[in-house]
Amino acid sequence: MTDKNLYNELKQRGLLYQCTDEQALKTLLESGKPIALYEGTDPTMDSLHIGHCVPFCILRRFQKAGHKVYLLMGGATASVGDPSGKTEMRKLLSKQELNKNIEQIKKSLSIFLDFEGDNKAEIVNNDAWFKNLSYVDFMRQVGVHFNVNKMIANEIYANRLKEGGLTFFEMGYMPMQAYDFVHLNERFGCQLEWGGADQWGNIVAGTELGRKLNFIDNKNRQMLGATNPLLLTPEGKKMGKTEKGAIWIDKDKISAYDFYQGIYQTPDACVEMMFALFTDLPMPQIKSLVKEDIVKAKKELCYEITKFVRGKEDADLAKQMSENLFSQGGDNAPEFTLDKTLINQGVGICDLLVMTKLCSSKSEARRMIEGGGISMKGQKVDDFSMMLKVDDFENNSILLKKGKKNFVKVVLG
Repeated sequence: MTDKNLYNELKQRGLLYQCTDEQALKTLLESGKPIALYEGTDPTMDSLHIGHCVPFCILRRFQKAGHKVYLLMGGATASVGDPSGKTEMRKLLSKQELNKNIEQIKKSLSIFLDFEGDNKAEIVNNDAWFKNLSYVDFMRQVGVHFNVNKMIANEIYANRLKEGGLTFFEMGYMPMQAYDFVHLNERFGCQLEWGGADQWGNIVAGTELGRKLNFIDNKNRQMLGATNPLLLTPEGKKMGKTEKGAIWIDKDKISAYDFYQGIYQTPDACVEMMFALFTDLPMPQIKSLVKEDIVKAKKELCYEITKFVRGKEDADLAKQMSENLFSQGGDNAPEFTLDKTLINQGVGICDLLVMTKLCSSKSEARRMIEGGGISMKGQKVDDFSMMLKVDDFENNSILLKKGKKNFVKVVLG
């Protein structure tokens, strides 16, 4: 049995935006029987930023409610590139690059979904079925059901048409994604495809292809499509990036502090939706918090999302660093305890910057030092190969700073 309240939960939290047949979805979710559903992701990058993860937050709720979740990695569709919202054709990646990206993305997905146990989420790659399907067979089975006039009238092609650069190559994306749904329905029993609102045209194409095929082969494929609202900035851009760059999920790509501060830049209008997505706080509590004090709400949001994505230790550290943001001394700095024996074994400045989480990796630490962005005891560090000595610690402590606002007090233990 599944949690019959999932439909109401999605509606109350504002997570269900569009649906090809909402009454049918409601009936399925309130039946108490598990369904199989999927979301498709093209592995065009080796990591995910916070904006990519909206559908995964919702799939997490489906899995917790007892439903079977599949994640479709577009090893084949990414070779074409989704034209949705693009003014230029996407960069074409090699299969080696795509496979490498898929392996990296899998690590991030484990934050949201459980890949172990009786109801584990599963990852499938559409390259597995497209590589054995000839062009002629695909066009005869699938292409014949797509009207070009209707396709180019679809919003997903709007920007590419406006720029006068839509290629026949890109036109193949929608039929491929539609066929994915049919294949997953037949192979794994997927009845629902979920995605962001910008994927509505592609999702509907899949349900319509299934309906047309039902008339031909007299099968009774039940295929529903649904979307979540997009998180948009006041300028109408999708969230996930700040002026400093993307808010990456991968710990190796961003420090805890920068992740925390990136979340803090969430536009006021998006705070409630971010709470609804990334936390399990009840909606009345969320609405009350946002209404009463938006600054306090944003601080709570930063902490909760950082804890969910990176863990409590990173959340506590980033919160403490942020609270001491304008401190010019070391008295209120967050502390990091360093085992004294490690100094004798050899600890370099880059190692220490990573250990204290001022930097997310040694390469970032090196770049920061070379750019004059790291200081120790009030003096800029200019040698990224410098090794720490016990004599460097005054009263068993030393103050490290990254830029003007990020600092940690390292204490020998």
